[in-house]
Amino acid sequence: MFFSHSNEIWTQCPELVPGAMFVRGISSKAAVGPQVARFSGLAAARLASSGEGELPEIKAWRQVFSKMGLKPTKYRCAAEALLRRLRKEGALPRLHPLVDLCNAVSAAFAIPVAVFDLAKVVGDLQVRYATGLEHYQTFSGEVEHPDEHEIIFVDEADNAHARRWTNRQSSLSVVTADTSTVLIVAEALHESAHEDMRTLIAALMHEVPAAWPAATAKARLLTRSAPRFELQPAPAVR
Repeated sequence: MFFSHSNEIWTQCPELVPGAMFVRGISSKAAVGPQVARFSGLAAARLASSGEGELPEIKAWRQVFSKMGLKPTKYRCAAEALLRRLRKEGALPRLHPLVDLCNAVSAAFAIPVAVFDLAKVVGDLQVRYATGLEHYQTFSGEVEHPDEHEIIFVDEADNAHARRWTNRQSSLSVVTADTSTVLIVAEALHESAHEDMRTLIAALMHEVPAAWPAATAKARLLTRSAPRFELQPAPAVR
């Protein structure tokens, strides 16, 4: 199994800096409260001096959404949505320890971070333009078809695991209490994206094993010349 971005995506967004992380050995029993509080605090400190829409990381995503023909204030990247919620409510939603940790890291760096349950992904996962025939499962249980030429995360069974690039994940591959093996993807487009992504991935590579000591993980940044990240198969059930 591999994760990658299509050549067309790299052509449209040569400034893209993705980071990918494979983790095996996740469970819903982990204490991440102090980590979530620390990263949320970093995000709140940034918001105290600047609105989320003024952050360079978010500005870059807004520009890309505009190029995709989407109104940036209607369709927000996941990081902006989290920052907006943090500013309005003073806290981030609590869903699952790994998701909570990744959301807090996403808010702190103002960079979208997605987490996919690999047991629900069929074959390779790629970020590419939609044909319009793919199927996307909403959180209400309905099935949608992405618009033609919309940027999606899609597997070999034509399951769209995220719509409008970093806007909204499908309910099909969200992390649940049964999740054990995941792919974490972070993507940035701003001027200092390369340096910031290295720091973000290093943070996740430190924090995830700290919360799940038995977990194994690997990660790296992707480039146009080396765009594929190999996903190790899940361990056999004994």
